[in-house]
Amino acid sequence: MNKKPWEYGVLRTAENGRYFVNGARPFFWLADTAWLLFHCLTLEETGRYLRNRKEKGYNVILADFLHTEDQRNGKEHTGLLEEDFWSHIDKVIEMAQEMGLYMGILPVWGSNIIKSGALNLENVNAYMEFVLNRYHHFPNLIWIVGGDIRGDADFQLFCSMGKQMKADRPDRLVTYHPFGRTDSSDWFHEEEWLDFNLFQSGHRRYDQEHLGTWDDNRPAEHGFGEDCFRYVENDYAKMPPKPTLDGEPSYEWILQGLHDKSQPYWQAADVRRYAYWNVFAGAAGHTYGHNAVMQFHRNLSEEGSFGVCHVWEEALHHCGSGQMKHLKELMEAVDFVHGKPAGQYLKSEQGEGYERISVFAGENFLMAYSYTGRAIRFSLEAYREKQMAVYWFSPATGVKSYVRTISGQEEMEETPPAGDETRDVVLLLLEE
Repeated sequence: MNKKPWEYGVLRTAENGRYFVNGARPFFWLADTAWLLFHCLTLEETGRYLRNRKEKGYNVILADFLHTEDQRNGKEHTGLLEEDFWSHIDKVIEMAQEMGLYMGILPVWGSNIIKSGALNLENVNAYMEFVLNRYHHFPNLIWIVGGDIRGDADFQLFCSMGKQMKADRPDRLVTYHPFGRTDSSDWFHEEEWLDFNLFQSGHRRYDQEHLGTWDDNRPAEHGFGEDCFRYVENDYAKMPPKPTLDGEPSYEWILQGLHDKSQPYWQAADVRRYAYWNVFAGAAGHTYGHNAVMQFHRNLSEEGSFGVCHVWEEALHHCGSGQMKHLKELMEAVDFVHGKPAGQYLKSEQGEGYERISVFAGENFLMAYSYTGRAIRFSLEAYREKQMAVYWFSPATGVKSYVRTISGQEEMEETPPAGDETRDVVLLLLEE
């Protein structure tokens, strides 16, 4: 039987401050967004959902305990209340533990509950004491403060929650889930309770920075548009070093911009682009989401959020969710913990917007991602004494296609082969 991740050691930050490890074993974060998991699914449905994600390579599931102000500790869809509600959560976390999955838990969804004042400095200590006592012994929890809310909405309250989490289990990771197009590091990077950064690159196109809607972020700390990798670069520049990753990029099958149903939906290719741009910039992993799954939408005759047009059990099988595993396996095949973004090896133009080529490299590997299938030219001075096998790697299929083996070259250029509708590709060099 395969060992569970925590059986190799407690999940912690690697010595370089950029990635995660269990003991000495690298841990590549691959999370699925399941915010309403505890509120919408029966235990039987939960088991099917968790197994689906486990078999697709996910190792972290994100969910929240209390999602709305009027929830009253109860399950919104199954009618379980009070102790029955918490007993249900116990069983779900135990189920995830049995499958070797971490649960990234928000005790409350901040934008609904903290913003309303339902949780405040007068009652937060009692609530957190209850939660932390009840779940202290679980080995598969990661605590998350916030919940789609700016850190300056109630800085003192968020710090109080984070400090209580860290005091309860100093060895358990704690982070913060921020508002759209902001980063936990904007407010909490130097806080001792924050072990790693989450940013929310969000669901807007380059031309949708300001839509005049409730989720506009003015004044904006960042004007990065779809350039999710810039959050990673921004966090890399801060001290002390802490791992960082995208806690909410554009979801598969969510409206571009969220609000206008005349707009197109983000698709699997967009999901892949965000993932590879982030990870090749040095992110410690990635978080996937699907619009129908994150809200576990059941009935298309009922109005859901953000133009949802699938039921969750259908959306569970959409291709973007399965393609994230290819990135995880690609990174786990090399010493990614000691790898770095390596744009200096690129001899061709890096490009802007969708034309960007992202490069990630280590001592015995070199890889570059092109979303549009551009030609890629490398400097190979650093690998001149090595024998390197050259491959084309497909983010859509996970297929690694051998090209040739090279050695002693100062540079090389490759043009991706003509393909089908999936144009994104990785040029991969591995030492033989």
